[in-house]
Amino acid sequence: MINPVYPEFPFKIENTGDGAMIFCEIRKRWVKLSPEEWVRQNTYQWLIMFAGYPKQMISIEKGIRVVDMSKRYDLLVYDANFKPWMLIECKAQSIQLSSDTLMQVLRYNIAVPVPFLLITNGDQLMIFGKTGTGIIEMEEMPAYLTANN
Repeated sequence: MINPVYPEFPFKIENTGDGAMIFCEIRKRWVKLSPEEWVRQNTYQWLIMFAGYPKQMISIEKGIRVVDMSKRYDLLVYDANFKPWMLIECKAQSIQLSSDTLMQVLRYNIAVPVPFLLITNGDQLMIFGKTGTGIIEMEEMPAYLTANN
């Protein structure tokens, strides 16, 4: 398990009649600042600033079909060849990471197969790598795959 330390970032936050809103750099729009959105935005910045993942290769909250249900993943990192590489599930800080959280991202992985899965509640982060028919928990973030790797 990794305990991420979020980098300082000047988030744009506004209070409106509908509650706090945060400007999402990826979506280029204001979104409701829920506890999960706070983790999502901080994880995005952490991936860029700490892990060195290119921001143009990260997608946020896109719809997918899982069996017969419409779902949305939190974050998806693409490799240098624009193939899905890491699927990320974010939970609010008040939610403990559990086997249920892992099962959720594994279900999403049916629709979006990737070699790496990450679950986080902002305080803790767990990364899993696929191995044949199973997964193993990793102790550190994988280096981003560039075109030269």
